[in-house]
Amino acid sequence: MFKLKVMTLQSTQFLPFKPRRFRTLRTISALMLREISTTHGKSAFGYIWAIAEPAAGILLLTLIFSLALKSPPLGTNFPLFYASGLLPFLAYLDMSGKVAQSLRFSRPLLAFPAITVLDPILARTLLNGLTQALVMAIVFSGIIFGFGVDITLNAYRIASAFFMAMTLAIGLGTLNCYLFVRFPFWERIWGIVNRPLFFLSGVFFTFESIPQPYADYLWANPLIHLVGEMRRGVYVTYEGEYISYLYVYGIAGACFGLGLLSLRRYYRTDLHS
Repeated sequence: MFKLKVMTLQSTQFLPFKPRRFRTLRTISALMLREISTTHGKSAFGYIWAIAEPAAGILLLTLIFSLALKSPPLGTNFPLFYASGLLPFLAYLDMSGKVAQSLRFSRPLLAFPAITVLDPILARTLLNGLTQALVMAIVFSGIIFGFGVDITLNAYRIASAFFMAMTLAIGLGTLNCYLFVRFPFWERIWGIVNRPLFFLSGVFFTFESIPQPYADYLWANPLIHLVGEMRRGVYVTYEGEYISYLYVYGIAGACFGLGLLSLRRYYRTDLHS
Protein backbone atom coordinates (compact mmCIF):
# COMPACT_ATOMS: atom_id res chain seq x y z
CA MET A 1 0.00 0.00 0.00
CA PHE A 2 2.81 2.41 0.88
CA LYS A 3 4.65 1.69 -2.37
CA LEU A 4 1.47 2.25 -4.33
CA LYS A 5 0.98 5.69 -2.77
CA VAL A 6 4.58 6.68 -3.52
CA MET A 7 4.23 5.63 -7.14
CA THR A 8 0.98 7.55 -7.43
CA LEU A 9 2.52 10.74 -6.06
CA GLN A 10 5.52 10.45 -8.31
CA SER A 11 3.39 9.87 -11.38
CA THR A 12 1.41 13.05 -10.75
CA GLN A 13 4.55 15.09 -11.34
CA PHE A 14 4.28 14.34 -15.06
CA LEU A 15 0.58 15.06 -15.53
CA PRO A 16 -0.22 17.48 -18.36
CA PHE A 17 -2.11 19.86 -16.06
CA LYS A 18 0.93 20.62 -13.95
CA PRO A 19 1.12 24.42 -13.70
CA ARG A 20 3.94 25.98 -15.73
CA ARG A 21 6.26 28.49 -14.14
CA PHE A 22 6.39 31.98 -15.61
CA ARG A 23 3.61 31.08 -18.06
CA THR A 24 2.69 34.71 -18.77
CA LEU A 25 6.32 35.73 -19.33
CA ARG A 26 6.90 32.78 -21.65
CA THR A 27 3.74 33.55 -23.60
CA ILE A 28 4.59 37.25 -24.01
CA SER A 29 8.14 36.40 -25.11
CA ALA A 30 6.83 33.93 -27.68
CA LEU A 31 4.36 36.50 -29.03
CA MET A 32 7.13 39.11 -29.33
CA LEU A 33 9.36 36.69 -31.25
CA ARG A 34 6.43 35.74 -33.47
CA GLU A 35 5.77 39.37 -34.37
CA ILE A 36 9.45 40.02 -35.11
CA SER A 37 9.65 37.01 -37.42
CA THR A 38 6.27 37.69 -39.05
CA THR A 39 6.61 41.43 -39.52
CA HIS A 40 10.35 41.83 -40.11
CA GLY A 41 11.46 38.32 -41.05
CA LYS A 42 11.14 38.93 -44.81
CA SER A 43 13.42 41.98 -44.75
CA ALA A 44 17.14 41.64 -45.35
CA PHE A 45 17.93 43.63 -42.21
CA GLY A 46 15.02 42.26 -40.19
CA TYR A 47 14.26 44.04 -36.96
CA ILE A 48 17.18 46.47 -37.45
CA TRP A 49 15.26 48.08 -40.30
CA ALA A 50 12.31 48.72 -37.98
CA ILE A 51 14.65 50.89 -35.89
CA ALA A 52 16.72 52.49 -38.65
CA GLU A 53 13.79 53.50 -40.89
CA PRO A 54 11.88 55.72 -38.40
CA ALA A 55 15.11 57.09 -36.97
CA ALA A 56 16.28 58.18 -40.44
CA GLY A 57 12.85 59.62 -41.22
CA ILE A 58 12.78 61.69 -38.04
CA LEU A 59 16.30 62.96 -38.62
CA LEU A 60 15.37 63.96 -42.18
CA LEU A 61 12.24 65.81 -41.02
CA THR A 62 14.25 67.52 -38.31
CA LEU A 63 16.84 68.76 -40.78
CA ILE A 64 14.15 70.00 -43.21
CA PHE A 65 12.30 72.00 -40.56
CA SER A 66 15.56 73.35 -39.18
CA LEU A 67 16.21 75.07 -42.52
CA ALA A 68 12.95 77.02 -42.27
CA LEU A 69 12.88 77.71 -38.53
CA LYS A 70 16.18 78.94 -37.17
CA SER A 71 15.25 80.23 -33.69
CA PRO A 72 13.70 77.66 -31.34
CA PRO A 73 11.68 78.75 -28.27
CA LEU A 74 14.15 76.83 -26.08
CA GLY A 75 17.89 76.56 -26.51
CA THR A 76 19.83 77.47 -29.62
CA ASN A 77 19.48 74.34 -31.73
CA PHE A 78 16.16 73.88 -33.53
CA PRO A 79 16.69 70.20 -34.49
CA LEU A 80 17.06 69.33 -30.80
CA PHE A 81 13.96 71.33 -29.86
CA TYR A 82 11.93 69.77 -32.65
CA ALA A 83 13.09 66.25 -31.83
CA SER A 84 12.27 66.71 -28.13
CA GLY A 85 8.64 67.27 -29.13
CA LEU A 86 8.38 64.92 -32.09
CA LEU A 87 9.94 61.84 -30.51
CA PRO A 88 7.51 61.39 -27.58
CA PHE A 89 4.57 62.24 -29.85
CA LEU A 90 5.52 59.63 -32.46
CA ALA A 91 6.34 57.10 -29.74
CA TYR A 92 2.82 57.41 -28.37
CA LEU A 93 1.29 57.38 -31.85
CA ASP A 94 3.15 54.26 -32.96
CA MET A 95 2.66 52.29 -29.75
CA SER A 96 -1.03 53.13 -29.37
CA GLY A 97 -1.69 52.18 -32.99
CA LYS A 98 0.12 48.86 -32.65
CA VAL A 99 -1.61 48.04 -29.36
CA ALA A 100 -5.01 48.83 -30.88
CA GLN A 101 -4.36 46.21 -33.58
CA SER A 102 -2.78 43.62 -31.27
CA LEU A 103 -5.81 41.33 -30.96
CA ARG A 104 -6.42 41.42 -34.70
CA PHE A 105 -2.81 40.45 -35.28
CA SER A 106 -2.98 37.56 -32.80
CA ARG A 107 -6.62 36.63 -33.35
CA PRO A 108 -6.03 32.94 -34.27
CA LEU A 109 -3.95 32.43 -31.11
CA LEU A 110 -6.74 33.51 -28.76
CA ALA A 111 -8.32 30.10 -29.15
CA PHE A 112 -5.53 28.60 -27.03
CA PRO A 113 -6.35 28.55 -23.30
CA ALA A 114 -2.80 29.54 -22.38
CA ILE A 115 -3.13 32.91 -24.19
CA THR A 116 -5.26 35.57 -22.54
CA VAL A 117 -6.50 38.84 -23.98
CA LEU A 118 -3.82 40.74 -22.09
CA ASP A 119 -0.87 38.75 -23.46
CA PRO A 120 -0.89 40.17 -27.06
CA ILE A 121 -1.40 43.68 -25.68
CA LEU A 122 1.60 43.44 -23.36
CA ALA A 123 3.72 41.77 -26.04
CA ARG A 124 3.13 44.55 -28.55
CA THR A 125 3.60 47.24 -25.92
CA LEU A 126 6.99 45.87 -24.83
CA LEU A 127 8.24 45.20 -28.37
CA ASN A 128 7.25 48.56 -29.80
CA GLY A 129 8.30 50.33 -26.60
CA LEU A 130 11.79 48.88 -27.02
CA THR A 131 11.80 49.93 -30.69
CA GLN A 132 10.81 53.51 -29.90
CA ALA A 133 13.35 53.74 -27.08
CA LEU A 134 16.13 52.74 -29.48
CA VAL A 135 14.85 55.20 -32.10
CA MET A 136 14.85 57.95 -29.49
CA ALA A 137 18.42 57.15 -28.43
CA ILE A 138 19.65 57.15 -32.05
CA VAL A 139 17.98 60.45 -32.95
CA PHE A 140 19.11 62.30 -29.85
CA SER A 141 22.65 60.98 -30.21
CA GLY A 142 22.74 61.91 -33.90
CA ILE A 143 21.62 65.49 -33.22
CA ILE A 144 23.85 66.07 -30.19
CA PHE A 145 27.00 64.70 -31.79
CA GLY A 146 26.19 65.79 -35.34
CA PHE A 147 25.57 69.43 -34.41
CA GLY A 148 28.03 69.48 -31.52
CA VAL A 149 25.37 70.55 -29.01
CA ASP A 150 26.75 71.17 -25.54
CA ILE A 151 23.91 70.04 -23.30
CA THR A 152 23.29 68.08 -20.12
CA LEU A 153 20.37 65.68 -20.34
CA ASN A 154 18.22 64.68 -17.40
CA ALA A 155 17.86 60.92 -17.87
CA TYR A 156 15.17 60.67 -15.19
CA ARG A 157 12.91 63.21 -16.92
CA ILE A 158 13.45 61.61 -20.33
CA ALA A 159 12.59 58.17 -18.94
CA SER A 160 9.56 59.66 -17.21
CA ALA A 161 8.30 61.19 -20.47
CA PHE A 162 8.81 57.90 -22.29
CA PHE A 163 6.97 56.00 -19.58
CA MET A 164 4.11 58.50 -19.79
CA ALA A 165 3.92 57.94 -23.55
CA MET A 166 3.96 54.15 -23.10
CA THR A 167 1.32 54.24 -20.37
CA LEU A 168 -0.98 56.47 -22.38
CA ALA A 169 -0.45 54.30 -25.46
CA ILE A 170 -1.36 51.06 -23.70
CA GLY A 171 -4.38 52.71 -22.07
CA LEU A 172 -5.91 54.22 -25.20
CA GLY A 173 -4.72 51.32 -27.34
CA THR A 174 -6.45 48.75 -25.14
CA LEU A 175 -9.70 50.70 -25.22
CA ASN A 176 -9.44 51.03 -29.00
CA CYS A 177 -8.77 47.28 -29.22
CA TYR A 178 -12.34 46.79 -28.12
CA LEU A 179 -13.89 49.77 -29.90
CA PHE A 180 -12.31 48.93 -33.28
CA VAL A 181 -13.89 45.47 -33.16
CA ARG A 182 -17.19 46.44 -31.60
CA PHE A 183 -17.72 49.61 -33.65
CA PRO A 184 -15.71 49.42 -36.92
CA PHE A 185 -16.57 53.01 -37.86
CA TRP A 186 -14.70 54.24 -34.78
CA GLU A 187 -11.35 53.35 -36.36
CA ARG A 188 -11.89 55.94 -39.11
CA ILE A 189 -13.12 58.55 -36.65
CA TRP A 190 -10.09 57.96 -34.45
CA GLY A 191 -7.77 58.43 -37.41
CA ILE A 192 -9.40 61.76 -38.23
CA VAL A 193 -9.20 62.93 -34.61
CA ASN A 194 -5.48 62.11 -34.38
CA ARG A 195 -4.42 64.10 -37.45
CA PRO A 196 -4.49 67.62 -35.92
CA LEU A 197 -2.74 66.42 -32.76
CA PHE A 198 0.61 66.89 -34.50
CA PHE A 199 0.03 70.64 -34.38
CA LEU A 200 -1.73 70.69 -30.99
CA SER A 201 0.75 68.75 -28.87
CA GLY A 202 3.57 71.27 -28.51
CA VAL A 203 5.91 69.87 -31.14
CA PHE A 204 6.62 73.32 -32.62
CA PHE A 205 5.91 75.50 -29.60
CA THR A 206 5.90 75.59 -25.82
CA PHE A 207 2.76 75.55 -23.73
CA GLU A 208 3.69 78.85 -22.08
CA SER A 209 3.61 80.68 -25.42
CA ILE A 210 -0.12 80.01 -25.90
CA PRO A 211 -2.42 82.80 -24.62
CA GLN A 212 -5.54 82.26 -22.59
CA PRO A 213 -8.14 80.83 -22.92
CA TYR A 214 -6.54 78.60 -25.59
CA ALA A 215 -3.92 77.38 -23.15
CA ASP A 216 -6.65 75.89 -20.95
CA TYR A 217 -8.05 74.04 -23.96
CA LEU A 218 -4.64 72.66 -24.89
CA TRP A 219 -4.03 71.56 -21.30
CA ALA A 220 -6.77 68.97 -21.77
CA ASN A 221 -4.59 67.27 -24.42
CA PRO A 222 -2.56 64.68 -22.47
CA LEU A 223 0.13 64.62 -25.17
CA ILE A 224 1.20 68.16 -24.36
CA HIS A 225 2.08 66.98 -20.86
CA LEU A 226 4.42 64.21 -21.97
CA VAL A 227 6.01 66.52 -24.55
CA GLY A 228 6.59 69.05 -21.78
CA GLU A 229 8.11 66.34 -19.59
CA MET A 230 10.51 65.43 -22.38
CA ARG A 231 11.49 69.08 -22.75
CA ARG A 232 12.24 69.19 -19.03
CA GLY A 233 14.63 66.29 -19.59
CA VAL A 234 16.38 67.95 -22.51
CA TYR A 235 16.45 71.53 -21.16
CA VAL A 236 17.32 71.65 -17.47
CA THR A 237 16.13 75.26 -17.18
CA TYR A 238 12.64 74.47 -18.48
CA GLU A 239 10.20 74.25 -15.58
CA GLY A 240 6.99 73.02 -17.20
CA GLU A 241 4.80 73.84 -14.22
CA TYR A 242 1.63 72.92 -16.12
CA ILE A 243 2.56 69.22 -16.36
CA SER A 244 0.22 66.92 -14.43
CA TYR A 245 1.23 63.30 -13.91
CA LEU A 246 -2.09 62.56 -12.24
CA TYR A 247 -4.02 63.73 -15.28
CA VAL A 248 -2.04 61.65 -17.78
CA TYR A 249 -1.92 58.49 -15.67
CA GLY A 250 -5.56 58.93 -14.70
CA ILE A 251 -6.67 58.96 -18.34
CA ALA A 252 -4.37 56.04 -19.17
CA GLY A 253 -5.56 53.97 -16.20
CA ALA A 254 -9.24 54.65 -16.82
CA CYS A 255 -8.98 53.76 -20.52
CA PHE A 256 -6.94 50.63 -19.80
CA GLY A 257 -9.33 49.39 -17.12
CA LEU A 258 -12.43 50.05 -19.21
CA GLY A 259 -10.89 48.51 -22.32
CA LEU A 260 -9.65 45.40 -20.51
CA LEU A 261 -12.97 44.80 -18.77
CA SER A 262 -14.82 45.18 -22.07
CA LEU A 263 -12.45 42.80 -23.84
CA ARG A 264 -12.64 40.18 -21.10
CA ARG A 265 -16.42 40.27 -21.28
CA TYR A 266 -16.96 40.36 -25.02
CA TYR A 267 -13.87 39.00 -26.77
CA ARG A 268 -15.15 35.44 -27.10
CA THR A 269 -18.18 36.58 -29.07
CA ASP A 270 -16.76 39.67 -30.78
CA LEU A 271 -13.38 38.26 -31.87
CA HIS A 272 -14.57 34.76 -32.79
CA SER A 273 -17.80 35.71 -34.55
